[in-house]
Amino acid sequence: MSNFRFESVSAAAARKAFSDEKVSTKRATEIFGKNVFTISKMQAYLPKSTFKELSKCIEEGTPISRELADIVSQAMKTWAIENGASHYTHWFQPLTGSTAEKHDAFFEPDENGNAIEKFTGDALVQQEPDASSFPNGGIRNTFEARGYTAWDPTSPAFIYETSAGKTLCIPTVFVSYTGESLDYKAPLLKAIAAVDKAATDVCQYFDKSITRVNASLGIEQEYFLVDLALYNARPDLQLTGRTLFGHMSAKGQQLEDHYFGAIPDRVLAFMVDLENEALKLGIPLKTRHNEVAPSQFECAPMYEEINLAIDHNQLLMNLMDQVAFRHNFKVLLHEKPYSGINGSGKHNNWSLITNTGVNLLSPGKTPKNNLMFLTFFVNTIKAVYEHADLLRASIASHSNDHRLGANEAPPAIISIFLGSQLDEILEEVESARVAKKVKAETNLWHGIPKIPELKLDNTDRNRTSPFAFTGNKFEFRAVGSSANAALPMTILNAIVAAQLIEFKAEVDKQIKKGTKKDLAILNVIRKYIKESKPIRFEGNGYSDEWAAEAEARGLSNIKSTPKALDVYVKEESLELFEKLGIYSKRESEARHEILLENFYKKLQIEARVIGEVVNNQIAPACFQYQNELIENVKGLKDLGLPKEAYSSQLNLIERISKHTNIILEKAEEMRQARKKANVIEDVREKAIAYDEVVKPYFDEIRYHVNKLEKIIDDAKWPLPKLRELLFIH
Repeated sequence: MSNFRFESVSAAAARKAFSDEKVSTKRATEIFGKNVFTISKMQAYLPKSTFKELSKCIEEGTPISRELADIVSQAMKTWAIENGASHYTHWFQPLTGSTAEKHDAFFEPDENGNAIEKFTGDALVQQEPDASSFPNGGIRNTFEARGYTAWDPTSPAFIYETSAGKTLCIPTVFVSYTGESLDYKAPLLKAIAAVDKAATDVCQYFDKSITRVNASLGIEQEYFLVDLALYNARPDLQLTGRTLFGHMSAKGQQLEDHYFGAIPDRVLAFMVDLENEALKLGIPLKTRHNEVAPSQFECAPMYEEINLAIDHNQLLMNLMDQVAFRHNFKVLLHEKPYSGINGSGKHNNWSLITNTGVNLLSPGKTPKNNLMFLTFFVNTIKAVYEHADLLRASIASHSNDHRLGANEAPPAIISIFLGSQLDEILEEVESARVAKKVKAETNLWHGIPKIPELKLDNTDRNRTSPFAFTGNKFEFRAVGSSANAALPMTILNAIVAAQLIEFKAEVDKQIKKGTKKDLAILNVIRKYIKESKPIRFEGNGYSDEWAAEAEARGLSNIKSTPKALDVYVKEESLELFEKLGIYSKRESEARHEILLENFYKKLQIEARVIGEVVNNQIAPACFQYQNELIENVKGLKDLGLPKEAYSSQLNLIERISKHTNIILEKAEEMRQARKKANVIEDVREKAIAYDEVVKPYFDEIRYHVNKLEKIIDDAKWPLPKLRELLFIH
């Protein structure tokens, strides 16, 4: 047996690790937000007038003066140092998809040779990281390094703790010297503002007391755990996040016994530790459970304001990796780390909440409330119908391409599941006779079927739907587990904002012509229901029949990332983004280029890993075992035994030669294809070349490597097998 198997944590060691684990016995309410500069802590550390002024700025979205920032920075510094922080950093989300930070010490020498602890308002509001070293899509030249991070006061500062120390982290946006956004947060904040304005304007038809609408989000995070020692013995997992080789374990998920099963002790110890650390950072983790595939799990927080929810999810992904290391695990956030079993997603549960506490996607008990619900419900459906390709592009990545349409993941075809009750109601509203008069809201509308009181769980769940209504929210299930949810949520909020603006214009036009308000609203709703009907689908999204039907309906089925990304630079998309002030034309084109570069570079890495492992590990192991078989055959022949005595060995030798020759030949062909792709200058053409010419070699090589894995002596096979990776004891 090869050495790596002895490095794996044994069951006895796991039990000891669990018994030794210092799991906090404190109640969640005692530790929640401990390491966050919360509103209550601001109130305690700031003068009353300063706190009031800061709260007003955050509430109304107005700029914070440098004088105010100076006072806030001193309070924040005092709190952070009291809690053990030695450094501070602007915590931002560049277009790498992960988070970034540059630490500065509070310590500074003074003119007398002594040391002081200093943190100014300027340091709070703005830092200057190197902009040219992050993906920028041509916005910045290499020699133009200046870029700025700017404080986002709507997301509270927090202290991030590691074994090396504590750091005050200040959530920020990241922009270039010339003002273009270089991150995921800045466009998200603009999209949030756009949907707030558009939704509030529409809400005025129903309730004049509504002055603000916040997008709300709850993100269910799926992930895999693997033993750290086994992970370290798999170069493909280390460098790409997924297994590029590996025959499926005889036992996978076919017995359906892992889903919601008893959580293994080692995993539960990790989960408890993760939850405690998350709660300290104000991340309201609520749910934990086994997912469908072996070694796959899920955690989910309570709903939060969308900007904070996304910050917390990014922070959670960092935290998961840190905590997992303490438990001899590695967290796999790749959408498809193992072939043949379920992949992982990041289910985004989205809704709109008014300042009066009303969920605009929650059906009400009165005709007026249900008309408001129908307005936002149907406009969301219409927005997804009109901009389905943009939503598809927002979840496109080389890793999510492996997942979409496989096992429980939704297909690349964007559709909406409503459930039979709501689907029937829309059918009734669509077919109803248009009334000439509308009575008072306490009565039923003439010619309009009564909209019944609806319960929150008025729909079944459709796991094959990428965008499903689930009672009082829409669940965007197609987002990948490793993705920064800011991009799909920026797109979703943008398209809903654009649709609500269009809706209000159409309603106002009818009102000006003399149509009563409620009837004008119903007329436009009915029109939208008819127009958006093709996007509604209640059946099995995995079926071949649905793909054919979707095509007949005119829905796109864009299966590859490079082609899905084209929509970002289409004229109608550029116009939408510029109209709402979310992306300039230059920013849209830059993002298109960055996403294409990310796509082909990750495929490039995978191709290189495949070549290296085939040449340096798999082929030598095959030759070694083949030589042993040859020696065995020679010995049997020397004994004078007939050929039948060693025919099985001869068959194995031949099969090893066949498959080894193929993987070496195909690895070389793939290398040549990669060399040709690398000289292509156009980034889109290069991405397509990697996708259509280089990538097909992956599965072909894998097929023959997996055949060899079944032949070669287990002790000589150089990689941990899936049966070892998948099951945690």
